[in-house]
Amino acid sequence: MIKHALSVTREADFAAWYQAVITEADMAEESGVRGCMVIRPWGYGIWERMQRLLDDKIKATGHENCYFPLFIPLSYFEKEAEHVDGFAKEMAVVTHHRLVPDGKGGLIPDPEAKLEEPLVVRPTSETVIGTAFARWVQSWRDLPVLINQWANVVRWEMRTRMFLRTTEFLWQEGHTAHATADEAREHTMRMLEVYRSFAEDCVALPVVAGEKPENERFPGAVATYSIEAMMQDGKALQAGTSHFLGTNFAHAQDIKFQNASGELDYANTTSWGVSTRMVGGLIMVHGDDDGLRVPPRVAPWQIVIVPMLREVPEDAAIVEYCKALHAELVKQSACGEPVRALLDLRPAKAATKRWGWVKKGAPIVIEVGGRDVAGGNVSVLRRDRLYREDGKLDSQAVAKDDFIAAAATTLEEIQATLFADAKARLDGNIVAAADFSAVEAHFAEGRKNPGWVEVQWSRPTGAALDAVVERIKPLKLTMRNAPIGQAPANGPCVFTGAPAVERVLIGRAY
Repeated sequence: MIKHALSVTREADFAAWYQAVITEADMAEESGVRGCMVIRPWGYGIWERMQRLLDDKIKATGHENCYFPLFIPLSYFEKEAEHVDGFAKEMAVVTHHRLVPDGKGGLIPDPEAKLEEPLVVRPTSETVIGTAFARWVQSWRDLPVLINQWANVVRWEMRTRMFLRTTEFLWQEGHTAHATADEAREHTMRMLEVYRSFAEDCVALPVVAGEKPENERFPGAVATYSIEAMMQDGKALQAGTSHFLGTNFAHAQDIKFQNASGELDYANTTSWGVSTRMVGGLIMVHGDDDGLRVPPRVAPWQIVIVPMLREVPEDAAIVEYCKALHAELVKQSACGEPVRALLDLRPAKAATKRWGWVKKGAPIVIEVGGRDVAGGNVSVLRRDRLYREDGKLDSQAVAKDDFIAAAATTLEEIQATLFADAKARLDGNIVAAADFSAVEAHFAEGRKNPGWVEVQWSRPTGAALDAVVERIKPLKLTMRNAPIGQAPANGPCVFTGAPAVERVLIGRAY
């Protein structure tokens, strides 16, 4: 029987396991403010790698980075009624700019320091960026405008969970303005594909890209598209969204321009974003009962070297051997970049350090002792296959030069293995249901991992859609998206009985 590094398993309590991974891997901790977290170096290092890789992909599509204020005048939101309704319950609002003593040892807002207009702490930036676009765009020659910003946002969540749903989180938000609706729609889909390729190629996170139903659209959008990932407990995680906003925000923010014929037109706009929620997805897709497993492309350190020191004179030779190994490894290239290797010389027992890196999910852990030095070897532990069939750690002695030569290939194998495992899980846990009774049976109480169900769908709107939402609510289900490239609909809608126009995925979600 294998004795795992974590005190709780996925099977026993998935939610507790998730929190244990975050704690044991030193990824994040509570901050003292409800719903806000301190992201520790290993957790932030993973986000930093995601940020760097995604930023390159965004810039490759012609976008430039910029920055807009954290505080947004309330009047900006009020110009777009549907948008403000969608975010009203989540807005944090600043009304005063100074505090004064209350005479009881505390502080209260100074009545004389009330702001002329309340300021919303940024929940998203369509309104403030749209106001800037109205200044920047005067002629068709000014279009398209393609910008992105990396920022923090605040949405006052009532039920929070680290990385997945926090009051403050980090993200990128892209915003564009175009001369025509066709151009804006094409850009919306282009950025959705950027997200799909980033999730799958960099985070080894298989996703389903598709369009959200009307009730799941971003407030004020004409169409919303998402990438949906399946966690190990079968729940969905919306890992990124891309929105075609039409001219809704352009009318609200007065983004208009003189077209080539000399007439005034309103711009068509888009917005799209990925957040630190992607880190939570990585944990729940790749983690195991020993902690985190980080795909090499987003691992802050891909290879960690742990010298097995005993506070004896022979230690010096082991350290020098490890330094030489490290120097050779960082000359190698894997996944298109130089290998990121760390020599861990902290004053702690080798076993403690080894298990620390196992819980953090470093793709490869190298242990080097006196015998390894004498034989010209290294002891290699791969995080994607930690144990042998007999339950013992699969630590293999390999000639040092052979390991160095194969390091890049090994890292690429680990990246591919993590993706393949997750893809098999995703594909194996989507089933079709011909009618609503089959949906109810599939999501019956007590089923550990129901995954998702694909159903025929007639795209009801208005009251008919509201009735569908109410019907699936007792099962705690939501419609995820209608996958792009799906097989044609060929039967009745499972909800309305009308001829289906597409297929939609439904499931439980975070």
